[in-house]
Amino acid sequence: MSEDGFHVHGPHDHELEHATQGGHGGHGNNENGGMINQIAMFTAIIATVGALFSYMGGATQANAGLYKNNAAIKKTEASNQWNYYQAKSTKQSLAELARDLSSGEAKNTYQAKVERYDKEKADIKLAAEKLEAAATEWDEQSDEQMHQHHRWAQATTVLQVAIALAAIALLTKKKWLEYGMFGTGGVGVAIGLLAALHI
Repeated sequence: MSEDGFHVHGPHDHELEHATQGGHGGHGNNENGGMINQIAMFTAIIATVGALFSYMGGATQANAGLYKNNAAIKKTEASNQWNYYQAKSTKQSLAELARDLSSGEAKNTYQAKVERYDKEKADIKLAAEKLEAAATEWDEQSDEQMHQHHRWAQATTVLQVAIALAAIALLTKKKWLEYGMFGTGGVGVAIGLLAALHI
């Protein structure tokens, strides 16, 4: 406002002035103000929850990768044990052949080797089977983490849709969009709860 009483302002200033004075008709604008406040509060809450879900989704994805890596390591170790087992089997077969072709003290020496290789193979087989079981367990844990990651990602996506509906509801002032926004937000939180419960 200038000194001579001339008043110039833009549309934004007019809307602010209008809102602070309660609008021209009163009731309709108070209802819109309430709607705006509800949408703003909803958006802030859902954005915060969505950020937490997104973090959890990233954490479970990282865990799934780590567990899959552990499974691969155990599978490699098991494969090494089976290769070692095969080498002992070959040595045992050669010792059996030598025993069968020998006589006297040499035959007893080769028989002792056959028995030693047989015992070593049993220990190696046990170690290889334990490593294979550990690899399977790591694989299962990785799969569980990936399932949970997908749940977190689904929840985050639904919450993002709810935020988009909130923006559209705010622009269009359509009550049904506001209901849709609340409903979609509720679905997103429910999917997040499923993720938290490992379902």
